[in-house]
Amino acid sequence: MEHIETLVIGAGVVGLAIAATLSEHQDVIVIEQNTYFGEHTSSRNSEVVHAGIYYPSNSLKARLCVEGKTLLYQHCQKYHVPFKKVGKVLVAHGEGEKTKLNTLVQQAKDNGVRDLTFLSQAELAQKAPQIKAPMGVWSPSTGIIDSHQLMLSYLNKLSEHKGQYVNNTRFVSAQFDGHYFVVTLNCDGELFNLKCTTLINAAGLFAQSCAKQIDALNARFIPELHYCKGQYFSYQGSHPFKHLIYPMPEQHGLGVHATIDLAGQLKFGPDTSFIDELDYTPNEQAKARFVSEINKYWPSLDSSRLQLSYCGIRPKLYKDAAQDFVIQDHSVHGVKGLINLFGVESPGLTASLAIAQYVSKKVSYLQ
Repeated sequence: MEHIETLVIGAGVVGLAIAATLSEHQDVIVIEQNTYFGEHTSSRNSEVVHAGIYYPSNSLKARLCVEGKTLLYQHCQKYHVPFKKVGKVLVAHGEGEKTKLNTLVQQAKDNGVRDLTFLSQAELAQKAPQIKAPMGVWSPSTGIIDSHQLMLSYLNKLSEHKGQYVNNTRFVSAQFDGHYFVVTLNCDGELFNLKCTTLINAAGLFAQSCAKQIDALNARFIPELHYCKGQYFSYQGSHPFKHLIYPMPEQHGLGVHATIDLAGQLKFGPDTSFIDELDYTPNEQAKARFVSEINKYWPSLDSSRLQLSYCGIRPKLYKDAAQDFVIQDHSVHGVKGLINLFGVESPGLTASLAIAQYVSKKVSYLQ
């Protein structure tokens, strides 16, 4: 039976970042059940490099987003991944939202984000033309990135260090004997076993189902999974924006914000709705709600140019509460060599390299 040091389940942006980072020091295989890497959450998002503004103090999201942003920009320059620091404008309406915005600025400072500035009305009009808002804040370190090219760069780094990526390979189960995991994989319909010292479950939307197939893991350490669907609408033709426009955040997300991609295409989203099973079918009926939300900050919106685009699904752990990344090692669940990642949603892309370093330190401690 083949014996490797580390097996990573899931070739999304976080799984690939972990595998690429670990490959510098040990032999690693990352498996992906689909034909292509990053087919789910990693490729169905806003492709925004977040500054680290929104997340609670001392949370993993706050720490790893701020660290990850710096690491990500450095990585993009080194590996020639397309990105652009376009910056974003956060806008507030009414006295209640002004208070929210002031609170966000303080939260950002607590998280180590020191570059936010309040905009005068003239500056707001210059950076966010046609936007109706009595108050705005500028975030210069927010950016956009080509997520596909980023994942390719992680794969290239993995390959440089002799790590392996294997697609069309589904995790079936793992038996722990106290020292090693005997893992059963389904490779294009054929069952295959290998032995590994460290097993990293970075399966995203499938992390809980994989965790349930690890015999030594007590089920009480597996959090509930809720599928949170978010839709995006693209805007056809010209528009006045050179920067991202974000309203005040909502309970389950950052609101229907305006982003541009590297080609300058404007899009809006995501909204949030909880669903019972994976379903990426867009809903044209959501357009009226999008128009209503966008009109709050962009009254000049031409709704006839708003076209249904794509959907993404985030792995939420709670329906009615904020959540942090959950990264469990043996100090939590008692299984030596096992690391589970649950609820890795936004800012997972931004934080991917910082998450990888965080996990790598846990692996080094285990071995």
